[in-house]
Amino acid sequence: MDAVSLKKKNLIAQWAFDTRPILGRLHLWLEDVTIDWIKGERDDDLDDCISFVGNRTEKMLAMTSAVTALGTRLFGRYGQGAGLSKKDRNLIKKDADAISAYAMSESLWYLSRSLPENHAIMVCLGEGLMPKAGETAEMGANPLLGFGRVYARPEVAQFLESCVLKLINDKVYQWEDFRREIAKKDITVWGAAIDTLENTNRFAKGEPTGPMTILHLFDQPLAISDQYEGYIGNLVLPRAVVETAAMDSLLVNFFTPRQKVVQAIKMTYPGIKPENIHIWTLQGERRKPRIQKIWDEWREEGAHIIDEDWTLPTGFKPFMDSGTYAPSFAVKTWQDEKNETHLLVVDGYAASAEAIQAASLSEILDIDVSMAVLSSKFALTYEQDAASMKLDPEADDFALRLKNEIVKSDIDDDFVKTYKESIRLARDAGIPLKKRTITAEDLISEKKWRALATTGYMLPDPYSGYPGVVKVDNDTYSVTVRVSSERGDKKITFRLRLLEGLEESKLIFSPLLNRFLKGEDYKTRAVKISDSGRIRNELQTLCTDALEYSGDWVMLNFSKIPVATISPEDQKRLKDILTWYKQNYPVWFEWLLLKDN
Repeated sequence: MDAVSLKKKNLIAQWAFDTRPILGRLHLWLEDVTIDWIKGERDDDLDDCISFVGNRTEKMLAMTSAVTALGTRLFGRYGQGAGLSKKDRNLIKKDADAISAYAMSESLWYLSRSLPENHAIMVCLGEGLMPKAGETAEMGANPLLGFGRVYARPEVAQFLESCVLKLINDKVYQWEDFRREIAKKDITVWGAAIDTLENTNRFAKGEPTGPMTILHLFDQPLAISDQYEGYIGNLVLPRAVVETAAMDSLLVNFFTPRQKVVQAIKMTYPGIKPENIHIWTLQGERRKPRIQKIWDEWREEGAHIIDEDWTLPTGFKPFMDSGTYAPSFAVKTWQDEKNETHLLVVDGYAASAEAIQAASLSEILDIDVSMAVLSSKFALTYEQDAASMKLDPEADDFALRLKNEIVKSDIDDDFVKTYKESIRLARDAGIPLKKRTITAEDLISEKKWRALATTGYMLPDPYSGYPGVVKVDNDTYSVTVRVSSERGDKKITFRLRLLEGLEESKLIFSPLLNRFLKGEDYKTRAVKISDSGRIRNELQTLCTDALEYSGDWVMLNFSKIPVATISPEDQKRLKDILTWYKQNYPVWFEWLLLKDN
């Protein structure tokens, strides 16, 4: 065997050894690994760690993204929502989100068994709870990995879960109390921001590009104290633009008039033509009240608002109906065939997890991300909306100030209620509301922080040009993952084979409760003690708001399960399933209590 072949064999063997808990859990065989360096190339791919987590854990995180992308693409009912009503398509979305959340959660659980004894991964931000623009309320009630999910060895996990419960339920117990308590126990908590399936609607409709899984890990927990998903205005520019403007005493942030932003761009890149400044922004009628002013200001300066007819440097067409995270990787300059300079800028707003994930790329990609907290209602301009989020929702004159100082027209009770809820949700989660603009540092307590970003591509990504999941042989698939940090940036391509074939693998990747709710006979299926942990994990994903904790017990309060999340018919079936488990396996399910109201 020549040296090159031996090196490749050793690389595959090392990856298979380091990631065997995940591969074994999901019955996969690793056939090949290829590493392509974007930045920070190493001489030895066996020693290619670029993050704070260490070599083995970094490999496990990359594999977590790979298997989540693979499982979702194969078993998440891709394209089955095409042509359906929003209501029916949402059922497809829920199934896709359930598969992706389950695959990632199971992978993180097995990964956590190899963490140092005093380390834990804690989910601080999750995506999938809230409807997006143009969606109805039930379309936001999707399975997700949200705030407070802990992955660690049992003793550490139990301690942290008790702290999280106090953060959520005890108004006296604050973020600083949480920090002191974990420091006293000498526990290292790595915070995670997760979107297990970005672009779910595109996935369900069968669009050819976009869906991906995103996992950002930080070397400390985010300073967030409750489940939060909202909207955040964001302007993403190369850092050089902001720094050049500052040298000329020009402040560039989300609220800077775009004419001045163009001025800063021209100062940074002399000779750039306005039409070569390309603005990626969410579009659509529903978004006009909020950000049309931004679109108009760019157009007045001659900048190009990207549409679906334009071709990216990668050769792909972009899309603007969703997906605010991936374009951040394309915020940079390039030269065309005429040697003219072009620049891509991201502007407008994003869902909170996507905006904060993009902001945490700032040091990795040398970009500047300026953010502003917005409400969930698309009725005001972004400036009015951001100003409203600074009002005190408990003040007696809240409605009066909202009407007279911000909206300056009549508003109804529902309007006032929506804004109060948006402010309270952000405030209770610890989202900074006093500052006019925020950055990633405002959400990370120690200010000095490190991040690792992993992205698994289910379908091709227009902004990097990377492929999605591709079938290469019978039951064998190629999966691409991008792993990025301050120390390096690499594309990893795995070739994974399903050991059990498609039909059996579908069961392996599917949550038990989803299978049972769809009609699988749970009474004749062989029950394992691991079912107890799996069902507890799945309940946390499917209906976390309906769970109440007390000591070693978890109570599922059916009256708190939104019908938008689980229909009344499925709730009845769920109760029958859980009651059967408790009656037949009382010791394994002693932790579970059921409550009707």
